[in-house]
Amino acid sequence: MFELLTEKLTKAFKGLKGRGRLSEKDIEDALREIRLALLEADVNYKVVKDLLEEIRKRALGQEVLESLTPGQQVVKIVNGELTKLMGGGRRDLNLGGKRPLCIMLVGLQGSGKTTTAGKLAHYLRARGYHPYLVPVDAQRPAAIEQLWKIGEEINIPVHPSDGTDKAEDICLRAVGRAPRSGSDILIVDTAGRLHIDEQLMEELLRIKGIIRPDEILLVADAMTGQDAVNLAQEFNRNLDITGVILSKIEGDARGGAALSIMAATGTPIKFVGTGERLDALEPFYPDRMASRILGMGDIVSLIDKAQAEFDQREADELASKIRKAEFDLEDFKSQLAYVRKMGSLEQILEMIPGIGQMMKSGRLKADKRELGRFEAIINSMTPEERRDYRIISGTRRKRIAMGSGTRVEDVNRLLKNFVQTKSMLKKLRRGSLRDLSSLVSFG
Repeated sequence: MFELLTEKLTKAFKGLKGRGRLSEKDIEDALREIRLALLEADVNYKVVKDLLEEIRKRALGQEVLESLTPGQQVVKIVNGELTKLMGGGRRDLNLGGKRPLCIMLVGLQGSGKTTTAGKLAHYLRARGYHPYLVPVDAQRPAAIEQLWKIGEEINIPVHPSDGTDKAEDICLRAVGRAPRSGSDILIVDTAGRLHIDEQLMEELLRIKGIIRPDEILLVADAMTGQDAVNLAQEFNRNLDITGVILSKIEGDARGGAALSIMAATGTPIKFVGTGERLDALEPFYPDRMASRILGMGDIVSLIDKAQAEFDQREADELASKIRKAEFDLEDFKSQLAYVRKMGSLEQILEMIPGIGQMMKSGRLKADKRELGRFEAIINSMTPEERRDYRIISGTRRKRIAMGSGTRVEDVNRLLKNFVQTKSMLKKLRRGSLRDLSSLVSFG
């Protein structure tokens, strides 16, 4: 996401950094580049105009013109204004009402609404809630079947529906049935259309009147750019939506929707869908997103991902091994498995400051097959070799490569990575699995 915008903003800032003084012309030239970058990213024109005015006021003020590092001050100002533009801070779900709570998902066909319902259920269950999925798209039986399959996959109950009942009747029965099934949150997957029409809005308004939702979340396809903003404005005008979930954000190289929605509608983005997996839903943090846009990475989100995947008992065991200098190739393999569970290797690396720019420039490549090769190589080793890598001679390396379907060069690269990681771990007095994810080198 934001690949093109990040690239152009980096270019705009390049001429400002490292200079002792900046003239008004220098700043105006940079602002012109920023304006073009934002418009090319499909950011709403009025939003760009207002944003640039705020940046100009601050950039031409004393904090920049009299600064010893004026270029860095401009970047800091842009970072702050982008954060403010996207809402300033995290807007969480309103989950403090009477049980069962109701979350109503709305949106057009093809926006990823049904998959997002499953993702949201998965997200809430991981936080101690007991969600109940409710399919009410009576006109599209495939949507009901899809939600049933998702429910089975993540082991979350789905309200029975054959698609013949009215949406309002389904909702009434679901509200009564959810508490009996031990559920405390209804996630209502409403009908979608190819475009907004009066019939759709009337149905959604009737559903809203019946379930009195605690949240009405619009699921909008981030890849549609400015159309997603127009969609949010229309749904908000009719339904008073409480938030937006931007789906398919991993495929949005421009990012205009994320930058425009809050400013154009006053409605916050609450989540972003970052991939196809049902755990690929992340809370939206404007400050972290602004850092990503400016190529600064997002270490906080990376740590959050790590904490969500790592088992504390195993972390404590590993920390003990590190303190005793007993970290071996079996432990190294466990770390690789955890990194793979965290999702796309490219997305993980792009959260590390500087790494995203290195990947774009071609200086670093994230080969997602590398982790699989490393695991296969370790699996081809004997228990003794995993415990003590120093006994792995040239003959053994050939055998391991043949057994894992790799090359001797791959075995050598794995062992080099392992030795580097082991060396770094010796410097740690205390450790946890989340510390290790940043220490593993991939080639």
